Amino acid sequence: MPLSHVLLALAVVAVWGTNFVVIKFGLTELPPLLLATMRFALSALPWLLFIKRPAVAWRYLVAYGVLIGFMFGLLFLAMRSDVSPGLASLLMQSQVFMTLLLVAWLQHERMPPAQFAGLGLATLGFALIAWQSFSQAHSDVTPLGLMLALGGALCWASGNVVSRSIGRVDMLGFMVWSSVFAVPPLLGLSLWFEGPAAITEALPRASLAAWAAMIWQAVGNTLFGFGAWGWLLARHPAATITPMALLIPVFGMGASALLLGEPLQAWKLAATALVIGGLAVNVLASRR
Repeated sequence: MPLSHVLLALAVVAVWGTNFVVIKFGLTELPPLLLATMRFALSALPWLLFIKRPAVAWRYLVAYGVLIGFMFGLLFLAMRSDVSPGLASLLMQSQVFMTLLLVAWLQHERMPPAQFAGLGLATLGFALIAWQSFSQAHSDVTPLGLMLALGGALCWASGNVVSRSIGRVDMLGFMVWSSVFAVPPLLGLSLWFEGPAAITEALPRASLAAWAAMIWQAVGNTLFGFGAWGWLLARHPAATITPMALLIPVFGMGASALLLGEPLQAWKLAATALVIGGLAVNVLASRR
């Protein structure tokens, strides 16, 4: 790839990785389900007035929007107080292996042995995180946080199956238009569990930093991230671009350690090595 394309790919994974720290900043002032609602509202408006709807059936837009909405809702609930941003960026990578298993189950695709080896390595890393969630009184992850994050990853993987079913599509337009359908269920859940006061009190009192976190979720994470990633995938083989995604938890854990003081204990580094190793084996198997 040209150097400019490499730098663009690195910029995307840096945005996606450091976004977990941005989420944590937003959660200091806004309830998690309300923050998720605003994230998708700002991802849809006003952009759908200028970005053409992709040529896909409405049912795919609805299904993907609802699933990805639940993904962020569960992730934000986990990150409120039950999982650190760095570990969240690592746990969400379980969606890669969940996607493979769902595709094998629902679409009857055979997984090569190398991908099973990658799954085994990553599972050891997730098991180490699970063990720490039960064994430490003041861990960076609780059992509830672990379950919420993995539930979010499962929603992400299910969304991947939906997007995979429609083939090649303008991903930026797909994200903008599907975001519309994430808003109603998230808003309903926010009103039910967090109460109407979450909107009438939290939003007017939100600081510029909180609004910046919300806008960054929409503009940086969605419009720039998915738009640039789709642009790169249209110009280079997927096997050339997708390995860059291995750096997402590296940026996530590094930013959380640098900006939030998240400790990088030996067990956390070991879990990271196992998970990223499993992801790397999976990428190599895909390239072959």
